[in-house]
Amino acid sequence: MTEQPIEPAEVEVEVADFDAFFAEQAEPERRGVPLKLYGRTYVLPPSLPALFTLQLHRVQHSARPDDIRRLLGSLFGPDAVDHFSEAGMSDRHLGIVLLWATANVAEPGGVSMERAAQLYDEREAARGKAAARQSRPRPKGKGKPRSSGKRS
Repeated sequence: MTEQPIEPAEVEVEVADFDAFFAEQAEPERRGVPLKLYGRTYVLPPSLPALFTLQLHRVQHSARPDDIRRLLGSLFGPDAVDHFSEAGMSDRHLGIVLLWATANVAEPGGVSMERAAQLYDEREAARGKAAARQSRPRPKGKGKPRSSGKRS
């Protein structure tokens, strides 16, 4: 048995043109939601940038300042992290702003600042309880009774 060389197909493959597809699907241009923070007005993008979504996954497993800077920069602009840091932003405030911002990019007016703070505090409380359960030592002398090893 001899192998036959594979010839390229004579049929031309149609290119999937996402530029044309997305142009046909275009919705009216939305405006981003504005917010004021530490004396500056920021305007959120009208939809979550792909970079934000990609960086969000990376930042969950990273504490590198550059990762966090890229993540926040995609929503607030490249110098936002410096501005927030210089203003003394706490991790709680950052968490509340991020929760509010991502919710309001998806659906403007969908989450109030008060609700974002409540959601943040609930999430942190749940994390604290989970951490306490994981680090709590088992009391000695409690639990299953020891077996003699004999079968009955």
